[in-house]
Amino acid sequence: MHLLLSRRDFANTLLVSTASLGIAGCETVFQHPLPKTSATQRYRMYVGTYTGPKSQGIHGFNLNSHTGSVEFFGLVASAKNPTFLAVHPTGKYLYAANETAEWNGARGGYVSAYRIDASSGHLSLLNEQSSVGDGPCHLSVDHTGRCLLVANYGGGSVTVLPLNADGSLRPHSAFVQHAGASINPGRQKEPHAHSFNVSPDNRFAFAADLGLDRIVVYRLAANDGRITPNDPPFSALTPGSGPRHFAFHPNGASAFVINELKCTLTAFRYNAARGVLTETQTISTLPPGEAMRPEFSTAEVAVHPGGGFVYGSNRGHDSIVVFAIEPGTGLLRWVQNESTQGKTPRNFAIDPSGRWLFAENQGSDSIVQYRIDSSTGRLASTGKRWDVGAPVCIRFVAA
Repeated sequence: MHLLLSRRDFANTLLVSTASLGIAGCETVFQHPLPKTSATQRYRMYVGTYTGPKSQGIHGFNLNSHTGSVEFFGLVASAKNPTFLAVHPTGKYLYAANETAEWNGARGGYVSAYRIDASSGHLSLLNEQSSVGDGPCHLSVDHTGRCLLVANYGGGSVTVLPLNADGSLRPHSAFVQHAGASINPGRQKEPHAHSFNVSPDNRFAFAADLGLDRIVVYRLAANDGRITPNDPPFSALTPGSGPRHFAFHPNGASAFVINELKCTLTAFRYNAARGVLTETQTISTLPPGEAMRPEFSTAEVAVHPGGGFVYGSNRGHDSIVVFAIEPGTGLLRWVQNESTQGKTPRNFAIDPSGRWLFAENQGSDSIVQYRIDSSTGRLASTGKRWDVGAPVCIRFVAA
């Protein structure tokens, strides 16, 4: 299906009345600070990278979430620029966006599907499929495990790839080419889809398009891998913002997008019945009083599993920003900017226990570990780091 719509970066529990958030007749639950303790303490930690002299693909680590100990167990798959990763709901399969502009002699990037060996953690290639557009930079699996959603940065498009029962990929069932531009002449002359995420109820999909300053919203039919424009079809951001990555709160009633070009974070109230986002706040990801500079940009956003805090990464400033979600209002309050002890934190990830944050410094080839304070959300370095060439994305699988 082809529809026309008007990146490396190409290449615990407090009840809050939602009347204060403008939602009548219901309550929002902000869990603070940690989720209930899981029986699972051991995880595989998979790291996607840009390939080059220091990396040849996807790297594997073992994490003990109770102690925080991490052990490298090897290069688990050799691949070209397997940058962003996604895990199947069963935990049996892993997918990688291979960020290229050409595959098998045709223009466009591709996506790889892998089977995860339950004993060793190593990956076996199942198959590959075209992402249809150039430079696939983000992907996610719908909650039923029936389809994979892909954002193509360079192509300014989104694609849906159905999944077989064995985890392998089928050719695309949907493709939408975004169209338009925004005000930044260097970065927004054309669309740049930068992430593609599924709503908690699996009925909608949200594509943050940096080039258009929009969160484009689709209705998702996971059974047959189809997407159609929602009504309304998008939520607009302040011109020049450059929305990049998007995350839902665990309560499903709010969501956040980090804006690459202005170093801001926008919070939304979410109407799950209609798939509509309503902006409630936009706040700087830099420390209070610090001005934006041309060399600054943002990259990743993540909500703590307990729902009490939101985190974002600043490149150039090379920090992780921490916000607390204020009880009673749901508004964000700045807590901290913590150095990533490296350059260009393209991505970071919070482990499922909510105890540890791992910052990935793409520009200095390192991953640095932080302990998360369960009461304040603040980060404290553990003093541990691992050398990984151009790390981009971390995903966890129970071991």
